[in-house]
Amino acid sequence: MRRRTDYIVVHCSATNPDADIGVDEIRQWHMDGNHWDDIGYHAVIRRDGEIEFGRHFDEPGAHVKGQNYRSVGVCMVGGVDRNGKPENNFTHDQFESLTILLDMLERAYPLAKILGHRDLSPDLDGDGIIEEHEWLKDCPCFDVFAWRFGSGAT
Repeated sequence: MRRRTDYIVVHCSATNPDADIGVDEIRQWHMDGNHWDDIGYHAVIRRDGEIEFGRHFDEPGAHVKGQNYRSVGVCMVGGVDRNGKPENNFTHDQFESLTILLDMLERAYPLAKILGHRDLSPDLDGDGIIEEHEWLKDCPCFDVFAWRFGSGAT
């Protein structure tokens, strides 16, 4: 059981816009490629906006190294273009479903901070801000905080 939830972390699957995948496919990748016992995410949002559930929300995930014991992981399918480059190519339906899911998770974990995977990269220059040059990954390929709280567009 996860004892605390400090973060709700949004991820992308790093798949192109044509990839129609969900929990089953990602679970298989995680179990075969990483030898984990389950999918790393608690929820996956498919291209059509369908929300599929993975790990139980009470369990630690396997989605942000060093933060799994205190976070919930949500994965949006997509996030790279056909050449494998980071791209915010998520559908309107996905963003609608992400809003609904985050509303639910905020009620369940009212003290948790909503952010993107890249926002948990190390602050290499020690200025208190995780800047683009410090990101370990572009994931989820948009500014989650700006999108969620209206200080920017996707």
